[in-house]
Amino acid sequence: MTPANWAGRALADVLDRAALTRAETGDRFPLYADPDTGRWTTTGRGAWTGGFWAGLQWLRARHTGDADDRAAAAACTARLAGWVEADTATRGLILWYGTALAGDDAGARVLRAGAARAALAALDAELGLVPWGSAFGGPRMLARVDGVPGTVALLAAAGPQGARAAASHLHRHLDLCLGGGGRTVPAWEFDTDAGWRACPEPSAGWSRGSAWLLLAVADALHRPEVARSAPDRLGAAAEQLADVWTRPCTPLVPPADEARPAGPLDTSAAAIAAVALLKLARLPGRRAAQYAYRAAAILERLVGEHLTRGMLLDGCYDAEKGIAVRHELVWGDFFLALGLAALTGLVEIGEV
Repeated sequence: MTPANWAGRALADVLDRAALTRAETGDRFPLYADPDTGRWTTTGRGAWTGGFWAGLQWLRARHTGDADDRAAAAACTARLAGWVEADTATRGLILWYGTALAGDDAGARVLRAGAARAALAALDAELGLVPWGSAFGGPRMLARVDGVPGTVALLAAAGPQGARAAASHLHRHLDLCLGGGGRTVPAWEFDTDAGWRACPEPSAGWSRGSAWLLLAVADALHRPEVARSAPDRLGAAAEQLADVWTRPCTPLVPPADEARPAGPLDTSAAAIAAVALLKLARLPGRRAAQYAYRAAAILERLVGEHLTRGMLLDGCYDAEKGIAVRHELVWGDFFLALGLAALTGLVEIGEV
């Protein structure tokens, strides 16, 4: 069976599931669903995952061409407006992925432009990055890998000054988070006296750490205004991070914590990495074919062993706290659908 066949069938299943989810959750945002009942735990404002729900609905609208689906996606995106001025670097996850697939939708375009300006205004010039922020509680002056993907693209949309800020934000996170051998230290806290120090959580073995950072670098390489800041460094970082996901000994679907190989898996990390590898495969380079092959292999494994009635199961929300450790996760669904959409030609992966 060709990739277009199995990927197309799986994409239809995931997007049909999205329609059922929309009917169940209404104006609330799905977060994670029970693997046995399929019932969603939801949030009122969307938290850091709301953009993935909007993005999944834009994918469905593109897939079906239905005006009602497009209207639902636009309405969902509009409900993200409260995050534009929120103090959080996850503004990128929320407002880039929530709008990037919206095409010529005027509301999404206005929202994205406002988010780009807000992200630029939030840049700490002395530290060279947009801090993690206070929107979710805890320390504000953090640098976290999940504050980089989407944020780089948003900043780059704010003109030449934004492109410089995007490059600074990315490079400072690479300075801090990318260790030897592609090992990622996901979070750092800044202290005015001691400087930067690594946070114990998430741990260096967190599966989504390297996936998020790989995605951010792949995104940047598709934006010449950012990539020109240091093309050789970004290329080397991409190769180092991609090695983590393409080694023959690396499982296609990793454990949520590499220190607990017998613990829960994280299909969402695999889906994020697959999308990042597809992005790298679209760029000229000696390893493009390898990246495309590995991305397709990851997606095929997710579909063949973890997709049930359009639900991507075995995602892990928080292994350390034992929260939703084998569940359907809204961002896992989104990145699986995005990867499948790229394989079938529904989406040009460089646009997202």
